[in-house]
Amino acid sequence: MLETRFKVVFLIVVLLFAAMPIIAILRGTTTTPFEENDAVSQVSGQPGDVTTAAEAPIDEEMVVIPAGPFLRGTDAGGLDEGPPREIFLDAFQIDRYEVTNSQYGQFASATGHRKAGPPSRYAKNVSKMRGPNQPAIYVSWDDAVAYCQWKGRRLPTEAEWEKAMRGADGRLWPWGNMEQPDGANWARVNDGFEASAPAGSFKADVSPYGVMDGAGNVMEWVQDWYAEGYYKDASDRNPSSPEYGVYRTMRGGAYTTTGGDLRLTSRSKMVPDFRDETIGFRCAMSVENGGAETANHSMKPTENQSSRESETRPK
Repeated sequence: MLETRFKVVFLIVVLLFAAMPIIAILRGTTTTPFEENDAVSQVSGQPGDVTTAAEAPIDEEMVVIPAGPFLRGTDAGGLDEGPPREIFLDAFQIDRYEVTNSQYGQFASATGHRKAGPPSRYAKNVSKMRGPNQPAIYVSWDDAVAYCQWKGRRLPTEAEWEKAMRGADGRLWPWGNMEQPDGANWARVNDGFEASAPAGSFKADVSPYGVMDGAGNVMEWVQDWYAEGYYKDASDRNPSSPEYGVYRTMRGGAYTTTGGDLRLTSRSKMVPDFRDETIGFRCAMSVENGGAETANHSMKPTENQSSRESETRPK
């Protein structure tokens, strides 16, 4: 009799332990690591290094891109990157940095909008991407639009994004026309970051106008619907988005990017409601009166812009 009771108790204990994972799955996850209200930064400066003290959020800045022409597209890339054409844009402003976790968190708290977290309980590298100055990720195109509207801004058009990153001289990378494998937060080299980096960490990844992280870190939503051959038909002055589409356009590389998709002219596409750890965004806004007051403004070149680069520019 005692042996039978022991067997029954033992069986009940085994069943309870076996049922615990099933109960957890049925209950689901109520919060994500992005939604925890702690101020601990998990930013890695070198592989294995973790900062445990709170990191001060960076100042929010916008850069004025003066009115004028620039070279959009290239013959050195994919079919959707050409033909190269000179495009004129009115003056506009664009965020110097990608929108950060700290900035997006303020928006979510103020509006009740969903937070910048993964859509499921399973996400790679989440704990490595929670720093206040790392780019906000797991945001859909609609999330990005909502944030920019809250700030009184909008997403940049595809043409605006490209001019802000390439400058007016048609360079293929922020620093010029020669590849630099360690120039941005890519997957090509061990750069000390296992995932995204705090905004502005890569000093070579700065455009002639001073806009940071266009080549790497995370891909960025822009305003436009994606159309493969739109460059051929679009206006050569302030081109707008195609009227409709299935995918929204993303520009720039990510910390996972490698291979031949590293040029600033490279174009990516995704359905608007998609969210991923490699996708973020930045905002833009128009300048009143078409930017007449800034059209003749002399922009001082950044240090990565030199006369030597023009000698290596593709003909």
